Amino acid sequence: MEYPIVGQCQCGQVSYRLHQPPKMVLACHCYECQKLATAPFSITALVATSDIEFIGELKEWTRIAQSGNKNSAKFCPDCGNRIYHFNPDDLSTIKLKLKPVGLADDKVFEPTAHVWVSQKQKWYVIPSNVPVYDEQP
Repeated sequence: MEYPIVGQCQCGQVSYRLHQPPKMVLACHCYECQKLATAPFSITALVATSDIEFIGELKEWTRIAQSGNKNSAKFCPDCGNRIYHFNPDDLSTIKLKLKPVGLADDKVFEPTAHVWVSQKQKWYVIPSNVPVYDEQP
């Protein structure tokens, strides 16, 4: 894999350059992620803030997570694509939601674990080769 990897929102107003691989990639099956992804789960790449740069205007939205932590989100104000989540009390890591498309090698964004499977859709079968957690480990 050659870095940087470049990604952008649907309208192209927001883009990013990822300079290093994610620390971890999670498939989250919680109800909030199902709403966010409009799918049975959402993919989150945990990235060091120093390893990524963003270009374009971002809007912000915050909610309180089930854990009690603040969960803030940055999104494109034009097309609405969710770009990343972060905890405002710990800015060292972001949770990248927007993945690049059309990569020759997209395994860098393959989930290394599935979390909140206690809330997963019953019809979805998790691959047997990844760790599984009922909630957040």
